[in-house]
Order: sequence, then structure tokens, then C-alpha cells
Amino acid sequence: MAERIWTAGLVIIGDEILSGRTQDKNVSQIALWLNLQGIRLTEVRIVADRTEEIVEAVNTLRARNDYLFTTGGIGPTHDDITVDAIAEALGIGVEIHPKARAVLEGYYATRGGLNEGRLRMARVPAGADLIENRMSGAPGIRIGNVFIMAGVPHITAMMLDALSGTLEGGKPLLSETVGCWVPESEVAELLATTEKRHDGCQIGSYPFFRDGRAGANFVIRSTDAAALAACAADLAATLALVGRDPVPGGI
Repeated sequence: MAERIWTAGLVIIGDEILSGRTQDKNVSQIALWLNLQGIRLTEVRIVADRTEEIVEAVNTLRARNDYLFTTGGIGPTHDDITVDAIAEALGIGVEIHPKARAVLEGYYATRGGLNEGRLRMARVPAGADLIENRMSGAPGIRIGNVFIMAGVPHITAMMLDALSGTLEGGKPLLSETVGCWVPESEVAELLATTEKRHDGCQIGSYPFFRDGRAGANFVIRSTDAAALAACAADLAATLALVGRDPVPGGI
């Protein structure tokens, strides 16, 4: 019986990402964190701060993945519309979460108090739970299989830490890298045949041009440590057989 593979989608929300003014750093950290939970990130979309685009992306990705994460658009200003858009996608209303309000009141007690803008960060889709944020007080939100996170990477990291170990997943995806100074086109068939010899392993090729030479790093992935090691050893030996020196760990 094939092992259950748990998957997640990610929707990055924000005009500032699409305009290039802000560089996204959340894809990498969320993907790495998900892998540690035994969950594979299968798709990422970047959408503008427009309700209809958020609704479509959320409903599409949550339907075909076990989990959906969103980042951005949950701050205190008028253009932070993520909560309202996700509530619309789910067909539910929006409410002030009493615990979120209490957390924000405590956080802002010595920072000028809880004004109308700051109170917006206590708004959640009706019936949602909170994701703790020890950095800035304003919590993340969990509603069903949807996780609504901050867009600021270090705050997102705190929210991920709070979620660690709470999601159902499978085995983490492990990887090993073998590098080689060779144009990948010259070993394409070799890579394919090596992968076929090792069930449960996938080999990805990542070419580069450095110091006037073409090379590539071959990344082998598997949830089985023994199978991974066997595939990496086989790939290195096969490269050596055709006169190409493998570099364990990559170049």
C-alpha cells in the first residue's frame, strides 16, 4: 500500500510582492517547516489585494490540498482584506475574537492603547481558532484546514513555531546532493535510469555555470533514509563509471 502523502498549498497575498517593492521570504521557510512536519508544499500562488482573486485562490488550493497557508493582509490598515476575503471564500461571517482582543489590549497597554485600526487585527472568520504570535501580539488564525499567517517573515516564523507538532503529516522528505562538473544534458539519460532503479526516490537536476565551466547539482529525495543513501551511492558510482567525478554534498 502506497504511503499517504500530506500536501499543502500557499497563497501569498499582497500588491507589494507583485510590484517588486517587497521580496518574499516566506516560501522557503514555510516549505522547510512543512517538510519537517511531514507535509509537502505542492503549489504557491501570489495574488493581489483583491477579494475576488483571494477567494478564487483560497478555494482552489484548499480543495486539492490537505492544508492551505496564506501570508499577508492581516494588519491594521484598510487594505488588509485577507480575513474578509477568506471568510467570503468559506461562506461565513467575520467576528472579533475575544481572546485576540484581550491579547491585543495587553500588548498595546503601554503602546498607546487599542485603537480602531489595531482592533482590526482581532477580526477572524467566525468560529476560527488563534495561532499564537509571541513577537507582536497580533495572532494568526486557523479555520478548518486554512492557516492565515502574517506577511512579515520573522512573525510568520513565530507562528510556525507555535504550530510545530500540531498538524497531521507523514514522514519528512529527506535529501542528499551529488554534484558534478558536467553539462546536465550529457547525463540526462543516466539520471533517468538511475532514478528508475530506486523506487521511492526522485532525482532533480540543478545546473549552473561557474568559473567558465558548466556543472550541476543532483538532489535525490526520499522519505526512506536507506533508499536515499543507496540511490546517492549508485548515482555517484555511475557518474564515476562514465568518467565524471562526483562531488558528495554538491558543488
